Order: sequence, then structure tokens, then C-alpha cells
Amino acid sequence: MRLTEEQEELRSAVRAVLGRHAGDAAWRPLTEQIGVAGLAVPEAYGGAGCGAREVHVVMEELGRELSPVPYLGSAVLVVQALLASGDEAACARLLPGLASGAVVGALAWAERGSWDPSAVRAEATPGPGEMWRITGTKEHVLDGARAEVLLVAARSGAGVSLFEVSGDGASVDREPTVTMDSTRTQARVVLTGAKGRLVGAEGEGDRMLPHVLELACTALAAEQVGAASRCLELTLAYAQERVQFGRPIGSFQAVKHRLADAYVLVESARSAALGASFAAAGAPEQTRCAAAAKSACSEAFSAVAGEMIQLHGGIGMTWEHDAHRYFKRAHGSAQLFGPPAWHRDRLAAALGLPAA
Repeated sequence: MRLTEEQEELRSAVRAVLGRHAGDAAWRPLTEQIGVAGLAVPEAYGGAGCGAREVHVVMEELGRELSPVPYLGSAVLVVQALLASGDEAACARLLPGLASGAVVGALAWAERGSWDPSAVRAEATPGPGEMWRITGTKEHVLDGARAEVLLVAARSGAGVSLFEVSGDGASVDREPTVTMDSTRTQARVVLTGAKGRLVGAEGEGDRMLPHVLELACTALAAEQVGAASRCLELTLAYAQERVQFGRPIGSFQAVKHRLADAYVLVESARSAALGASFAAAGAPEQTRCAAAAKSACSEAFSAVAGEMIQLHGGIGMTWEHDAHRYFKRAHGSAQLFGPPAWHRDRLAAALGLPAA
């Protein structure tokens, strides 16, 4: 599993932009100069027609910097949900704006902390004409407070379906939520009879959402690897600079062992994440690889972020140092799209094994 020369050039370009532009200010150059928002969008809708490996590269670099840009929520979740719907009219209407980065979308899916389609309780009832009325509460909606377009999973008479709702529409209340990780904005979306337009066939959500979940976990695993790799890089540099008892702390065998263990965790997680991105092209083991990557990368990132704080000593406990930001991202991302234990159960089910 090796990335191509073009994919490595994409990495260099994204890293250069993130090095020049901090925070949300990076979104415009990333979309206008590199076109990251349209990487996974087919050329027919204004995108580059690339795949999960290019998304992997971008997510790794965003993870290194803990970038708050709306890439995961808009360019991954919403784009993949639209493509999975097979609704050509909706794709033609929404994908060009999403691909350019001019429009930010959000997928309102999770309820009561679960991303399992069976947990969806929001209700959709037919309204006048082709419109529907949607009522329910959605949690953990990435970039939900600023998105212009919401794709809402709700249960209709035929099952779970997907609906396009205007972010500024009547009867849509969006509340930013306070999260442990302030670099990943989330919102609680409350719909009380909001107008929505059906996307795809009614009742197809049970087919679409598991596919979107696999791609979301694959992308998030890449981000976790990028962030964990940066934690190790910063910790290694500090261990070479920090002097104690007349020598760098990195020269002590106990510290060497901990750094070596962290390196093994990062590289093992990298293999799992790459495997998922390669399998995302449609391999039969896609579900297994995505579940394994989400579980392994979540736990590796959490462990390495914890070691970062420990091996930085007193400075690692301060608000001014970046260690706490990586630690918070690690624990927040471990729960996003389901905790590691849930994905291990999914992996066991895919392998025909009993759940733990």
C-alpha cells in the first residue's frame, strides 16, 4: 500500500497551505488553490473525480494541524451521502457548490449518541407537493451551526430516508454545542415540522448510511493517524532538547522504550488507515477494514496523545502548550461515529464472530 507521486504532491501542497494559514482562514485557499472540497466529487459535478486515497492524504494533514476547516462534515459526509443516494437531480443541484467550497453542508444523522441507522427516531411526513415535514432532534452535527445545507436522516413510512433541509429554514433551530475539543465544531439541530425535500428513494437510508459511515470512519482514521504522528514528532523533538541530569531525556532507556512503543502504535495505525482507504474503492472487505481502522486508530491516537503529555512533563500540563489540544481531539474523535468497542463489535459481526 503506497501512495502515488501525485498523492504525495497533494500532501505537500496541503501542508504548505496549512503552514501559511491558521484556523478557518485555511478553508478558502485549500478550496480555491488546491480544490480539496471537490476531490471526491465526480468531474460531471465540478469535482476532481478522485477517491478515498486522496481524501486520506488531506485528512492526515488536517489532523497534523488540528485544523477546524469543515472538510470532514461537508466534503466527506455530505458529498458521500449525496453520491450514495443516486439522486442525479440532487447531486446536480448541490454538489457543484460543495465541490467549490462556496457552500458548506452538514449531515444531521446521530441521535442519542448513536450513528446506527436503527437509532433514527426523527419523523418525516408527506407535506404539500413534493415537500416533507421533518420533526426530531439531531446531535453531534459537524459544522451544523454554519452549514447552508442540511441533509437530515429521518424515518418515513418506508423506513429511514434522507432529506435536504435549508440550514436557515423555518422550524430549524441550530444550537452550537460545547465540546471537549474546541477545534471540531458541532451542533444540536432541532427540527419542528421543518420543510425537507426527499433525496434518493424513500426508505433507502438503511442502505446509504452504513456506506457513508464506512467512508467517514476511513477518513477519520486518517486524521487520527496524522494527529498521532504529529504528537510523536513533537515529543521526540522535545526529548532531544530537554536536558535532565546533564543529558537529553531522550537518551534515557525508559524514555526510549516509551517513544519506541508510541512509534509502533502510530505505524500500526497508519497501516490500518491506509488499508481502509485502499479498500474503500469497493473491495468486499471494506466494512471490516473501516471498522478495524476506526477502532485501532482511535486507541492509538489516545495512547500517543497521553504519552505526549507525560513525556513533556510539567510543560505538557499547561494551557499554553499544544499537548492538551491533541489530547482533547484524541478523546473526542474516539467517540465520533461510534466508540472503538462498537466498531470491534461491527468487525466481529462482519467476520461472523460473536460480539465481545
